[in-house]
Amino acid sequence: MPTFKVTLAYDGTDFVGWQRQATGTSVQGLLEDALRALDDRDVTVHGAGRTDAGVHALGQIASFSLARAISADVVQRSLNAHLPLTVRVLSVEDTPDDFHARFNSRGKTYRYRLWNADVLDPFERRYAWHVYGALDVPAMQAAAALLEGTHDFAAFQGQKSAIKSTVRTVATSTLRIEDCGMRIGERGGLQSALRNPQSALLTYEITGSGFLRHMVRTIVGTLVEIGRGRRPVDWIGDVLASRDRAAAGQTAPAEGLFLVAVHY
Repeated sequence: MPTFKVTLAYDGTDFVGWQRQATGTSVQGLLEDALRALDDRDVTVHGAGRTDAGVHALGQIASFSLARAISADVVQRSLNAHLPLTVRVLSVEDTPDDFHARFNSRGKTYRYRLWNADVLDPFERRYAWHVYGALDVPAMQAAAALLEGTHDFAAFQGQKSAIKSTVRTVATSTLRIEDCGMRIGERGGLQSALRNPQSALLTYEITGSGFLRHMVRTIVGTLVEIGRGRRPVDWIGDVLASRDRAAAGQTAPAEGLFLVAVHY
């Protein structure tokens, strides 16, 4: 039975998340339905990460085995022919039979996008959290750096989680300001009439050995509290030490979060 590693990108806006649910459309469910048509049997797809409802992916990884002999190119073309345009298979690779998208993973990179302006660009409404008011970006950057290293992230996990260990290692935790202007072509072209000189697209990126449920979104909500001047930079250390979800900031909305890459 050939085993395949699949790299996917998807717009998670209209999905209940990666994992198949009793109701609603999931990315895993769409893939398994497409593979059933290809392999004439039920195929179980294993994902590297279970993105929540509304969360997007630029580089989700999945693995599965098929009963029929088939090339990776054919698998990719068949899947993309059956999947909606909001889910695209970027690549398919042959792998050893024991490859597992989740268990072989060494870490992941996530990115969170914040649109900091009075007016939200309508083309960003599905892909960024609209945060009003000025933010102290240097303070947020300093706080983000304090999360690097090995820590107990219990205060940043979703409530009612049954994970035994909440200790995780974060390799990088950074916040940067991006150019939020829109431009097509060097001479005029399409420029956003909505561009505000005071607008800022902030991207928070984190790479780690593993992540708790809602961990990245809670980190972002906590950083925004610091950016708004409601808390000092070193408060993030107090939140870590508390191991109490109630001590952290709000859970940022799902639409700003992207699974960027899975590392093997």
